[in-house]
Amino acid sequence: MILTFFTPGLDLRSIFLSFKTNHHPSGLTVSSHFEPCFSPWFRLPFMTEWLLIEEENPEFWRSQAKQTLQSVLDRELNTNVAKNILFFLGDGMGITTYTAARILKGQLQNQTGEETVMTMDTFPSVGLAKTYSVDFQIADSAATATAYLCGVKTNLNTIGVSAATRNGVCKSQKGNEVTSILKWAKDAGKSVGIVTTTRVQHATPAATYAHTASRKWYSDADMPAGAKKDGCTDISSQLLSNTDIDVIIGGGRKYMTPRGTKDPEYPRDYSSWGKRKDGRDLIKEWQSMKFGKVAHYVWNKTDFDAVDPETTDYLMALFEPGDLRFEADRDPNMDPSIVETTEKAIRILQKNPKGFFLLVEGGRIDQAHHAGRAYMALHEAVALDYAIAKGLELTKENETLTIVMADHSHPMTFNGYPFRGQSILGKSPLWAMDVLPYTTLMYGNGPGHKVANGTRPDIRNVNTKTKDYVQLAAVPTESATHSGEDVAVLARGPMAHLFQGVQEQNYIAHAMAYAACVGADQRHCQGKQTAAPVVHTTLTDDRNGAGAIHGSAVLLSSLLCVMLALTVGL
Repeated sequence: MILTFFTPGLDLRSIFLSFKTNHHPSGLTVSSHFEPCFSPWFRLPFMTEWLLIEEENPEFWRSQAKQTLQSVLDRELNTNVAKNILFFLGDGMGITTYTAARILKGQLQNQTGEETVMTMDTFPSVGLAKTYSVDFQIADSAATATAYLCGVKTNLNTIGVSAATRNGVCKSQKGNEVTSILKWAKDAGKSVGIVTTTRVQHATPAATYAHTASRKWYSDADMPAGAKKDGCTDISSQLLSNTDIDVIIGGGRKYMTPRGTKDPEYPRDYSSWGKRKDGRDLIKEWQSMKFGKVAHYVWNKTDFDAVDPETTDYLMALFEPGDLRFEADRDPNMDPSIVETTEKAIRILQKNPKGFFLLVEGGRIDQAHHAGRAYMALHEAVALDYAIAKGLELTKENETLTIVMADHSHPMTFNGYPFRGQSILGKSPLWAMDVLPYTTLMYGNGPGHKVANGTRPDIRNVNTKTKDYVQLAAVPTESATHSGEDVAVLARGPMAHLFQGVQEQNYIAHAMAYAACVGADQRHCQGKQTAAPVVHTTLTDDRNGAGAIHGSAVLLSSLLCVMLALTVGL
């Protein structure tokens, strides 16, 4: 096969594919005259670093593997009782998203990206979780959160209840409520908190404290009259009544105030005003409930920064009427980053000598995927990884069990044969049978399906690396759905080895509880009082950084390739 159509702006190697002699891994033929330009260390003008010439030497890979093997062999099991549980949840952060985010993080640091080591990559224990719900092969965030937080699988759209509850049927939830590990930790005397980039009433955080037949019952205004008559309550009111949560950080203030209450940040935006029909001001009620304690309610970064963790008992921070802004759109003068909110939460909670449980959710990864916006989803995942790094910095491995996982995945594909170091948000150098280019990342379904008269869009002159670009989708849907493959579970700290293998998603809650001696299973507590020091087992990769040694031969070879291309009239 000879490729004779080129994408403007691509590197020289995509042009060389028009010469027929040798075979590209994809099956395309290339010219032997340009073979040096396909060397693994050949870099192109759009790349900001040179690949290591050492990668051509087998000893480079053998030495690297030997070091990693020794690190694994030196690893010692940490069987301490976990004083703290730090739980990071990437909503919609399936393995494809995880991999693509790793590459993006490296490329944002002027690296090629593929060899980058994320903070979450360093966790020594890795497993997989099955995400299906009781009634659906592919689940939503409500059913999955109930599984990994409450230890019980349930039905789609329901939160904190068993599968005996029917979606949207209030009467069916009575007597079928199930509690979460956040409550088990609170009952054990630990401090507890939730941090999210969505509204605090959204599915993931709500599963820590609420019991509802519908994840959509954010306020009483969202509930049908029959449900209220049958005695069900909205999620926002349960945030106050069910569990005494020490730290609550996210968005969702419009569900907390009476209808018509103007928002302090957007007073002219009617959609941001209070929604409640019952006239309750839950923010004021929360403040009254904390009388005698040092409790702060804040809605902007200035007030948030002024909160002193050392003197604060309770914090409620609601930075938006609904969900927080995407990281790429966030105003750093108005809203703190997920790194900052994670740090504030930990510093408040860790004062408790009995420890803490903290859920930190990167919730808008999922929402960006639903919109078919890979740029936004990956930047949200990178931001979560930085929050994980901050969490590890502030805690001790011998006493803190840290978990990173996703609740479900999305139908985003990572495809084509992009060259090493090519932008993860760019286009494949190979074109399709319709003689049009396509992006490395695409969706199986979603709003990016734009076929007209049997032809898909020509994106040769489209910048696919912008935050507003919507990736192509194979099937037209208003919103991209979830996908049903297993998700990664990564663990570090006391009893991290419990999170290996392929497990049902509801197993996660029970394993965390066992490690921390909270909840019904107290076997791990017997004969163990304090955490003993353990060998630090974080795996590292010395290639993640700017420490590469770049030989003059690299520059010379690339210049020769450019000169050769000019010589033959390309």
